[in-house]
Amino acid sequence: MEPEKRFSQMTEFELRTEIARLNEKAKKAEQMGMSSEFAVYERRVLLAKAYLLNPEDFKPGTEYKIEGGSSFKISYMNGYFAWGYRDNSPTLEGVPISLFLNEEGEA
Repeated sequence: MEPEKRFSQMTEFELRTEIARLNEKAKKAEQMGMSSEFAVYERRVLLAKAYLLNPEDFKPGTEYKIEGGSSFKISYMNGYFAWGYRDNSPTLEGVPISLFLNEEGEA
């Protein structure tokens, strides 16, 4: 069995295939009541989706809406993660760029 590829090494097609596979696993975990396993798959989907986006489209100093109704102001970018502050919190945190909503309110 060959080792699993990192998201950064995958093509767009491979990423979309992996996202579909992870979504299916998450669905099964949810149906079986395995909430922690479900949460792991959900986070992996978010990470994989980040690699389908262009980090250069996200600018430090800009505030974005994120899923759940919060806002997030980017201080700096590090790869596919934005580092900044959620809802003016004093705590710096990193989030995958796939968490940001576009103008239509979609992730």
